[in-house]
Amino acid sequence: MKVIEAIHLKKEYRTKCNTVKALDDVSITIQEGEFVAIVGSSGSGKTTLLNILGGLDQPTSGEVLVRGKKLNTFSEEERTIFRRRNIGFVFQNYNLVPILNVFENVVLPLHLDGRLIDKKFIDKIIESLGLQSKLDHMPNMLSGGQQQRVAIARALSTKPAVILADEPTGNLDSQTGMEVIGLLKTSASLFHQTIVIITHNEEIAQMTDRIICIEDGRVIGA
Repeated sequence: MKVIEAIHLKKEYRTKCNTVKALDDVSITIQEGEFVAIVGSSGSGKTTLLNILGGLDQPTSGEVLVRGKKLNTFSEEERTIFRRRNIGFVFQNYNLVPILNVFENVVLPLHLDGRLIDKKFIDKIIESLGLQSKLDHMPNMLSGGQQQRVAIARALSTKPAVILADEPTGNLDSQTGMEVIGLLKTSASLFHQTIVIITHNEEIAQMTDRIICIEDGRVIGA
């Protein structure tokens, strides 16, 4: 089953002098349960692609379907609600709320959406990520690896269609980074989760089910 389908995506940034093509006719499909890496050199368009897949940015032309829903047909408010309910994000800088403890950060998306907390499911996530003893800790009391575990738990908490991770190991040492990718891979299996990550690390990319290579705004291998 297709979770994400991108069709002839183009993203252009225009100035008075020229036009920069960040994405140039990109079409990809992500299937349910896949763990996919998007790789490419700096400036290749991979972050732009991830942002458009997640509805954080809009393409100049083309369309993105998530669970069969066309993101370009939504208003900005509808897209925000859809994103909160269907897409989990894990960023390089963790993006935890500093005034909330670990548990509060994990369940924050549920509170924002006015949804009841499935405590059994949340407990399972917390246990799988080894956060049981950290629930009342504030983010500044955690290591980088622990903060990224919280970010992964938060992304999983809404049972999203897909998790999009932008360089999730970028601020971590190599050993911790490999541990985080291992946890993402385990989460994908344990929670039947679809995950797409951006990475510069070839070793990390090889841990995924499939690698999509992008250069100069075009897919050169998938």
